[in-house]
Amino acid sequence: MTYKITGLDPAPFAPLFALGDADLAARGARRVIAGADRGFPCRVSLDDARAGEELILFHHVSHDVDTPYRSAYAIYVRQGVETATYTDRTPPVFEGRPLALRAFDAAGMLQGARLAGPGEADGAIRDLFADPAISYIDAHNAAHGCFAARVTRN
Repeated sequence: MTYKITGLDPAPFAPLFALGDADLAARGARRVIAGADRGFPCRVSLDDARAGEELILFHHVSHDVDTPYRSAYAIYVRQGVETATYTDRTPPVFEGRPLALRAFDAAGMLQGARLAGPGEADGAIRDLFADPAISYIDAHNAAHGCFAARVTRN
């Protein structure tokens, strides 16, 4: 069984970086400067921003389905980074973080879930995909609840 984890497309978020703080606030977003090398996970690059880097924090619909499992929460994105893709391995943004893995069928209905401690995500992803009914998995940071990345069958 093989899987792929892909960061978000940066194109829809690029215009946010040209907005002033008042325009961002009107959209419920904020410009943030990373205060440390960890704790500001970019959902495009699937890596943490480094101290001093600019990010935009905004409300993002990560599971845009017409089911009761539609989901949205705050995420960070950085400017000028490319979409990261990881095949059969987990990205740096998963390292050292407990994850909540939510497994969905093709109709967007929850079929299973797992908590994965640091270093356990790969095995948990493979276990969930052992069920042929699972179409994709949404990974969330377990402590803060924010969307981390989507995992698909490869």
